[in-house]
Amino acid sequence: MIRLICVAVFVVLFLILSIPLLIAEWIIGKFNMDLKGRSSLAIVNWAFRWVLRLAGVKVTCIGLDRVPKDRPVLYIGNHRSYFDIVITYVRVPRMTGYIAKKEMEKIPLLSHWMKNLHCLFLDRKDLKQGMKVIMTAISQIKSGISVCIFPEGTRNKVSDTFLPFHAGSFKVAEKTGCPVVPMALNNVGNVFEDHLPWIRKTHVVLEYGEPIYPDQLSKEDRKRLPEITLERIKEMYFKNKELV
Repeated sequence: MIRLICVAVFVVLFLILSIPLLIAEWIIGKFNMDLKGRSSLAIVNWAFRWVLRLAGVKVTCIGLDRVPKDRPVLYIGNHRSYFDIVITYVRVPRMTGYIAKKEMEKIPLLSHWMKNLHCLFLDRKDLKQGMKVIMTAISQIKSGISVCIFPEGTRNKVSDTFLPFHAGSFKVAEKTGCPVVPMALNNVGNVFEDHLPWIRKTHVVLEYGEPIYPDQLSKEDRKRLPEITLERIKEMYFKNKELV
C-alpha cells in the first residue's frame, strides 16, 4: 500500500508542479523544436526513473547494445502492464514516440507531456483514424524519431501468453525500411496489474533482440514480419523466465 501511495503522490505532484515546465517547453518549441524534444525527454525520463524507484522495480536489461543508435527504429514488445512504457522509455537512446490508446489523450497534463514526446493516440474502434496514426508514425520515422508499438492492441491479462500481433503496426517498418527491434518483457504484470490495486516490489527482465531489417528479408518473410517478430519475442521471453 505504501508503494502505491508513494507512486500516486509523486505522479500527481509531478504533473501539477511541472506546469511551469510545460509552459517553458512551449516557449522553447517556438524557437527550437529539437531542443524542446531533448529537454522534454530528459524531464520525463527523470520522472519515470523515480516512479520505478518508488515502486521498487528492479530491471535486468539485456541486449541494449543491439539497438541501433544511428537511425530511428520501430520497437515492438509484448504488453502486460502500464509499467511496460515506464521501463522501456528510460532506455531509449533517441526521441521515441509511443502509440497509446485514445483514452490517454483525455488525461490532463500527462497528455501534454506525451505530445511533447511525439506520442500518438490510437482509437482502436476507428479503422480510418488508425490508418492516419500509422501514416503519422511513418512520417515520424522519416524525420528521425523512433516509434514504439505494443501490437497486441491491449494489455494481455494472462501471464506467459501472447495475443496475436496486429499486422498494421508493422506498416511503419515496411514503408520506411527502418529496423524492427523486438522487446521481451518478463514479470511486469507482477508490479501492479496482477494484484490490483497494490504495487509490489518486483524483478523485471527486459531483453532487446537483434534488429530485423525488412529490406533484408525475402518476399515471403516480409509478409510474415509480425509472426517472425512475435516468435523472437517468445523465444527471449521463455528463455528469460528463469532469471525472474
